[in-house]
Amino acid sequence: MGSIEIVTIETPSLGDRSYVAHDGSSAVVIDPQRDIDRVLDVLHEHGLDVTHVVETHVHNDYVTGGHALASMVDAAYCLNADDDVRFDRHGLADGDVLTSGTMRVRALLTPGHTPTHLSYVLLDADDRAVGVFTGGSMLFGTVGRTDLIGPELTMELSRSQYHSVRRIADEVDDTAGVHPTHGFGSHCSATQATKQSSTVGAERGDNPALVKSEEDFLTELIGGLTPYPTYYRHMAPANVLGPAAFDDTPPEDFDLERVAALLREGAWVIDLRNRRDFNASFLAGAINAELRNDLPNYLGWMVPFEEHLVLVGDDATVLAEAQRMLARIGYDRLQGRLIAQSGTFAGHELERSIEIVSFDGLSLVDDDARTILDVRDTWEFESGHHHAAVHVPFHELPERIGEVPRGRPVWVYCATGARATIAASFLVRSGFEVVLIDDFCLPGDVPGRVAEPAGV
Repeated sequence: MGSIEIVTIETPSLGDRSYVAHDGSSAVVIDPQRDIDRVLDVLHEHGLDVTHVVETHVHNDYVTGGHALASMVDAAYCLNADDDVRFDRHGLADGDVLTSGTMRVRALLTPGHTPTHLSYVLLDADDRAVGVFTGGSMLFGTVGRTDLIGPELTMELSRSQYHSVRRIADEVDDTAGVHPTHGFGSHCSATQATKQSSTVGAERGDNPALVKSEEDFLTELIGGLTPYPTYYRHMAPANVLGPAAFDDTPPEDFDLERVAALLREGAWVIDLRNRRDFNASFLAGAINAELRNDLPNYLGWMVPFEEHLVLVGDDATVLAEAQRMLARIGYDRLQGRLIAQSGTFAGHELERSIEIVSFDGLSLVDDDARTILDVRDTWEFESGHHHAAVHVPFHELPERIGEVPRGRPVWVYCATGARATIAASFLVRSGFEVVLIDDFCLPGDVPGRVAEPAGV
């Protein structure tokens, strides 16, 4: 057995990290995602025997792979003993210690992100803290958000979060590395990480829970909480059941007529092609979501969780990666897939196209001849917007579609064109005539006639 090493497994599409801590022989896995093949690859590469799989909390932004991994490698599956789950596990309480080879792992109760949240202090053979796995507690220059359990607990959990981060700083050596699960794009983070690595000592200088008074911390944290994807409400219920691992078996290959028939019946068809190709020719009713890191969050906001999906893409690799991304958030009810080449939809009765313009085009049409729809977030809209714009954030369109006037073209814009494209395809699905403004702008800098920022 050698020195302790911590292997980080990143999931950029969700903004999360999982970890394998090992001494060259024995290993502990922390907060694994559902596609456990990535963990198994690390274990195989290093020749490791997993003794424990531990969760910092019952996750709200992804389906865990912890239960499936522990069963597969015959390891103890460890959660807070107070977590209400529907499977056998090794329940932990504050101060409990796990032994894995030359390593020891001490559980530290750190409520805030959830009421039962645990952090794990990794100790070497000399009882020296070499790292702390902080889940959704102490993050890099920020903390985990505290409103996911319910608004009635937000204030209580926010106070707990403040004291939990301070407890970590009080009880863990300054030289210990901080290894959070969230903070790299995940909506489980109050704000995003300010750096890519950190130590407990470094956090003393800029973590808001360590540099602000409790009341200032609460004001900043609660006041800065932003909306989070609607799929979140389904993650904890899935995780307390002990979900199965990701199955990468491709869904059935469909032909064009099968996909068109499903669309007519109201199916959710997700077209993963780049937006220029999509807008040139697509099946009316399909939702365009390019294969990007934000794919799960965007679709997890727009597509009802219980629906079956059909995937469309221009090659099998794209379809396989999207399948993996969606399975991480529980969207694994795939009816089939279609590989679409250039001209696939040409001449079909459901074929549609969307006109694409730049922001310069806003001045070419009278305001009374169209609806201008701003689908950016509220803070972006309030920083400055076209004076005639209707504001509906793209993720609120399913519930607020009635606020978009009918009977005239809808010109849609966001900050880069990505969210606007999703919104445009959703509007076509809902029977609107659409023009896409596929262009880039900074907050407060929408070209054309722009209203003053809020408060000016």
